Amino acid sequence: MISDDGVGIATYEWGDPDAPLVVAVHGFASSALANWHVTGWTRELTRAGLRVIAFDQRGHGESDKPHAPAAYSMEQLVADAITVLDTYLIDEFAMLGYSLGARVGWHVALELPQRLTRAVLGGIPDGDPLTRFQVEEARAFVAGGPRSDDRLTMTYLDMAARMPDNDLGALVSLVEGMRGGAQPDPANPPHQPVLFATGTEDPILAASRRLADATPHSAFLEIPGRNHFNAPTSKVFRTAAAEFLLG
Repeated sequence: MISDDGVGIATYEWGDPDAPLVVAVHGFASSALANWHVTGWTRELTRAGLRVIAFDQRGHGESDKPHAPAAYSMEQLVADAITVLDTYLIDEFAMLGYSLGARVGWHVALELPQRLTRAVLGGIPDGDPLTRFQVEEARAFVAGGPRSDDRLTMTYLDMAARMPDNDLGALVSLVEGMRGGAQPDPANPPHQPVLFATGTEDPILAASRRLADATPHSAFLEIPGRNHFNAPTSKVFRTAAAEFLLG
């Protein structure tokens, strides 16, 4: 499908078309299939009696990958999600998001309070986690230059490079375009029921709890023994999320 600014968005669907719907949004440098399908989420959710629609966020997977930083903002990522909903003629849905996808889910919940019924937001902190990312050093590395001395920058680049179809230039543009933009704000939380889930080994655990504590109808899951990057593979996380999404 085509977003409001002409970017192509790839979508995927699993489960009974008449079952309650979950829209799943993946994290940075991942994809719908990598985040939700090969990790067992689609199997778990459809067996629980849910229908799943997922999509590759712009810059990821089979969706278009613009290189202009201006193509990336939280407002645009939310608009892409709404394009998917409207194209599928979806009136009511639950949402599942991880990391970047959870941040998108937070803002979709605020934007569509009458349509989004509940959400599972994994690996989501308050504030802007990308302020330390060294954009110019990252661009130099992508162009064949030396590795950045900044650990966070290289952690994200090395993670992105593990998926051979990733376009590192587009992902750096995404970081540049989104920095300083809309962030999850504890002073303005969603009012739908929300399950927050973060790994016990994830440095953002306390920041995730702050968001949960500020959200009126929230629950919090510590995913045992998991960090930010391997939490989506946790069966504990999948099982708890499926139960929560069923209401």
